[in-house]
Amino acid sequence: MTPVEHMTDEQFERYALEVLQREIGPDGLARFLRLNRSGRGDYTRDRLQWQKNLSVADIVASLNRPASH
Repeated sequence: MTPVEHMTDEQFERYALEVLQREIGPDGLARFLRLNRSGRGDYTRDRLQWQKNLSVADIVASLNRPASH
């Protein structure tokens, strides 16, 4: 098997779905896909709204901050 870090995105997605199906079964996989592929709302509109007052300096500063968990 190709190490995960060397897989293309398509190969990784296929592999991850195989692992999920093996671990949680076909019904669990179908449920997972329904939950994680059916977005709600309008992401583009929402993103434009929350980013409208950000400057390039704000964005760069946010990239340099440690991630909060």
